[in-house]
Amino acid sequence: MTATSPSPHATPRPRSTPVSSLRPPPAGTQPAALSAEPWLPPLSRAYKAINLVGIVLPLAGLVIAMLLLWNRMVGLTELGILVVGYLATGVGITVGFHRLFTHRSFQTSRALRYTFAVLGEMAVEGDVLAWVADHRKHHRFSDRRGDPHSPHVGFGDGALEGLKGLWHAHTGWLFSQAGRADRDKYAKDLVADPGLSLIARLFLPIVIASLLLPAAVGWLLLGGWYGFVAGLVWGGAIRIFLLHHVTFSINSICHVWGRRRFTSGDESRNVWWLSWLSFGESWHNNHHAFPSSAFHGLRPREVDPGGWVIRALERAGLVWRVVRIDETRQAAKLVPGGDRWHQRD
Repeated sequence: MTATSPSPHATPRPRSTPVSSLRPPPAGTQPAALSAEPWLPPLSRAYKAINLVGIVLPLAGLVIAMLLLWNRMVGLTELGILVVGYLATGVGITVGFHRLFTHRSFQTSRALRYTFAVLGEMAVEGDVLAWVADHRKHHRFSDRRGDPHSPHVGFGDGALEGLKGLWHAHTGWLFSQAGRADRDKYAKDLVADPGLSLIARLFLPIVIASLLLPAAVGWLLLGGWYGFVAGLVWGGAIRIFLLHHVTFSINSICHVWGRRRFTSGDESRNVWWLSWLSFGESWHNNHHAFPSSAFHGLRPREVDPGGWVIRALERAGLVWRVVRIDETRQAAKLVPGGDRWHQRD
């Protein structure tokens, strides 16, 4: 295999599909001492409060939606606003934040890079630099000390301990500085990009825009204040609530239950029933075995909407140097009986 090291701002070139071994350091690699990690100050009360608001408000939006529906059926317009917002911001996360910025599994133009960054921030999962830094560190220490959101590290084997681990991996880690990544270390290449640094600084205005845009669409399509509130609730709060918990489920569920096709040095699992909602992110064992792959679904029956988007953009000539993992490399990491469903032993 010939390894390639794509530059974030490479000059566009003819479409090609080389296999690359570019990836973050192996998940199984443990540094000599975690004391070498840069010290980060404790999370402020304001930061914790913002995270709490970001988690609770979408749930409150779901309650408001139920109240709005008490005497009125859900219409196609409300659902359309929800679906369009979910698809756009979900692609921003899985194709943009994850496969492009974190793992560099393809290259594209500066304009499309920045578009993905804005769409990803509209998902309200953090700014692009923080998200990428945390995720790269997750791969660096996957399910070991230093992993920001492992459900296993620091928890025992009992049922209560397991629930505590799931809570930590799903949501609890957002309220702790332990294990959080230093962006200057883990996202140094993105910090050096002035455009991405600006987009990261504009996170709050982008979040506000992600709420006001569907509200404005609701106002135009449904009319009046009901339309504004319906657009805000369905295209804002509920969309954020659903996408958040699908993303959080990759951190929690996909490191506890499911199938392991490949050796990966951690507890990552494939969970097929999450693949549609997660844009293919729930083929998580596939991903941890081959982090640089642009495609998380490695077989035709493995539904991977994020991969479909990348393939369509490639055919249109908008992305290139798309990383694929050939059958020989896959076969070398296969686990005997790896399609068997099981929980962590």
